[in-house]
Amino acid sequence: LSVREQRTEYTDRALVLLEEYCKKLRKPEEQQLKKAIRKVMGIFKSSLFQALLGRY
Repeated sequence: LSVREQRTEYTDRALVLLEEYCKKLRKPEEQQLKKAIRKVMGIFKSSLFQALLGRY
C-alpha cells in the first residue's frame, strides 16, 4: 500500500473504533467525553483533514 492508502486506512479504522467506543458511553458522567469524541470524529471527516491526508 502507498503511504496515502495507509493513512486513509488508519483514519477509517480510527473512526470505526471511536464510533464503537461512543456507543458504549451511556452514563451521564460519560456524556462530556462522548461529545468530545464526536467532535474529533467530525474533524477526521472534515474536508480539511481529508485534504491533509491527501484524499482530495
